[in-house]
Amino acid sequence: MRILLVEDEPEMAAALSAALNVYDMVVDHVTTLAAAEEAVSLVAHDAVLLDRQLPDGEGLSLIPKLRARADGTPVIVLTARGELSDRISGLDGGADDYLAKPFAIEELMARLRAVLRRPVALRSDLVLVGSLTFDFGHREASVGGRPLELPRRELLVLETLLRRMGRTVLRASLEEAVYGFDDEIQSNALDTHVSRLRRKLADAGVEIHGIRGVGYLLKRQP
Repeated sequence: MRILLVEDEPEMAAALSAALNVYDMVVDHVTTLAAAEEAVSLVAHDAVLLDRQLPDGEGLSLIPKLRARADGTPVIVLTARGELSDRISGLDGGADDYLAKPFAIEELMARLRAVLRRPVALRSDLVLVGSLTFDFGHREASVGGRPLELPRRELLVLETLLRRMGRTVLRASLEEAVYGFDDEIQSNALDTHVSRLRRKLADAGVEIHGIRGVGYLLKRQP
């Protein structure tokens, strides 16, 4: 899952990024409205975490620009402005949810799960392919009922392939799902993640096919 974090306060941004990484999120962090607009034009995100008081303006002004592009990405406002009037203006301004600082990361994760369950995404929480089960809501995989422990990036590769099962996923799309803007990507890093994932899924009744120079395809074994 890829999150755009729009937050100009360095300590808050670092703490949030670290906490979200623990939950296997890829975080793209920007500090201004201008950078946020560029980010959403470059990469698809699953959700936006948006501060209101940014160096170049009111954070809420990003939301109508998203919607004008027919971009329904959920937006959760994270702000120190927690008065009733602020919450009302934020929700009326198009935010999907509004969370006043300080807050517990567990509450933020619960709110993220809630907005991602809404009909905009129309996504099933659970998928079963062969003996592989993947729970999108809890980011958990199992094979034959046994939990499958995966490092964060292998988990993100599997999640992305399952969301587009039966279709070829371009290398660039997989890299966007697995790496943040500031991550250094070695030339064969993605192939290494896929190779390790293949070995762990050897008895799961699914196959990951490599399309040379194009990407990867996950499908049920015949």
